[in-house]
Amino acid sequence: MYSFLTTENWADYELVDSGNFEKLERFGEYYVARPEPQAIWDKHLSEQEWQRLANAVFTRDKGSQEKGQWKLKKGMPEQWYINYKYNDLKLRFRLGLSSFKHVGLFPEQDSNWKFIYDNTRKLKAKPPKVLNMFAYTGAATLAAKAAGADVTHLDSVKQVNFWARDNMEASGLDNVRWIVEDAMKYARREVKRGNTYNGIILDPPAYGRGPNGEKWQLEEELNELIKLCHQMLDKTDYFLVINLYSLGFSALILDNLMRLTFGEQIKNEELGEIYLHDRGERKLPLGTFFRFTSVGR
Repeated sequence: MYSFLTTENWADYELVDSGNFEKLERFGEYYVARPEPQAIWDKHLSEQEWQRLANAVFTRDKGSQEKGQWKLKKGMPEQWYINYKYNDLKLRFRLGLSSFKHVGLFPEQDSNWKFIYDNTRKLKAKPPKVLNMFAYTGAATLAAKAAGADVTHLDSVKQVNFWARDNMEASGLDNVRWIVEDAMKYARREVKRGNTYNGIILDPPAYGRGPNGEKWQLEEELNELIKLCHQMLDKTDYFLVINLYSLGFSALILDNLMRLTFGEQIKNEELGEIYLHDRGERKLPLGTFFRFTSVGR
């Protein structure tokens, strides 16, 4: 089933406006403006309104597609916290202004956090084992942990794992297994050891580097990674979520890869796009996804 998933009913987050290759978001009480390459339409609000609302504005360095600088209004902190609630799930995230425009959270993943929380609770294994690869600051990790899982959190950047640990402690959780390693190396080793997981979460970047300089290129590595995940995923009691944010990467690519690899193990599947909607009813696409589960809905 092809689906469009969006973030809704989150008191501490809102996509306020988008357009002219930018987006204006509210995280708690603070408004942040930063580049967004897919927002090719006109803005809903005026430039004057953007300037009035934005507490922090990111501008790329000359000649750089990634790095840049934040300009802060008086009273805007470089770090702050916001809350997240879904049914019995209550999380707290520390946000910060990085030199790569990120703030430490991808709010469009809200629908996947809910899927992870709900399906982890339904798994028969007690506790279920969940692996979160490319785990960043750990929102998906914490959703699985709060649902009772034994969670392995894997990211190649040590500082990001420290950030995820801060989020865990702020959320009143503990006992996550933290691993700083290249994802492909870890997956190959787990397959050799015969280790399996009831849940696997994947949110790989378009490109990146491992802790020892290992190169990650999505289109070159994804096929093998999915095959490794097939070998790591429990065959009777399971869920898997994969999300891709890469310009021009069709959901049909995911559909082909997943069906060719997992075959009849795919049950209760969803395929489609994740987006955010702003006050002007513009829909900002922010990735493709494929997810399935043995435990039903």
